[in-house]
Amino acid sequence: MTEINATRLRDRLVGPYAAVDVVRSTGSTNADLREAAAREATDRTVLIAEEQTAGVGRRARAWSSPPGTGIYLSVLLRPRDVGFAEIGSLTVAAALAVLDATDQLGVDAALKWPNDVLAGPDRGKCAGILAEALSVEELAVVLGIGLNVRPLGRDVQPAAGGLAPTSLEECGAATTDRTEITELLLSAFAAREERWRAAGGNLARAGLLEEYRRRCETLGRQVKVLLPGESSLTGTAVDVDDAGQLVVETADGKRHSVFAGDVVHLRAVG
Repeated sequence: MTEINATRLRDRLVGPYAAVDVVRSTGSTNADLREAAAREATDRTVLIAEEQTAGVGRRARAWSSPPGTGIYLSVLLRPRDVGFAEIGSLTVAAALAVLDATDQLGVDAALKWPNDVLAGPDRGKCAGILAEALSVEELAVVLGIGLNVRPLGRDVQPAAGGLAPTSLEECGAATTDRTEITELLLSAFAAREERWRAAGGNLARAGLLEEYRRRCETLGRQVKVLLPGESSLTGTAVDVDDAGQLVVETADGKRHSVFAGDVVHLRAVG
């Protein structure tokens, strides 16, 4: 197993980022940066782990993070010109950055709202994204990305909605060098996040919304949205708005904006 080269990443990425560190193993890079934020860690601090033993995704689900198979990273951001209500749209910028990387690697990939990257002809899940706002008064947010580079093995359970896991290697990526892929991903995210921040978190003003709509395979589908608590919403996913919310039209013609929830793709419309 070739480890991620921290020295090379610092040489290439410090500038757009304030600090880039790689650790061999940790419970969760998001949890580590939450603690670092409390100690006044700098805006655009990056932490990457070779292995996570307690990685989490949405609804506190475990994210499989075995050593040497993926890229598990978090970025601490302090976007002072972005309001708390716009933080949810950061996952859109991050998702597009993952697609920037997969495009360069020759991998056929698309997006599933709100935070999944799907790849390959069977549209397995190859990446997940989680943004956690830490403070309302002086806004700080930790953004985590987990990206499967090599196959995870047969013991990994499907994601929400029954999505089977896949990896860049299984989808024919031009390289599986995790240092090179990490550099591609973080370079793309720096560019996307800069536009997002300059627009105050508004996706349309940032020029990100239309691109997200084009690459999001949730739109145009019949979906079931599992909402916080025990409720759900079934209808057609018709749009994503400026704040990154999914707009679902139910059978009675009413439109509902969904800020958070797990989406199950039922079928395409037409």
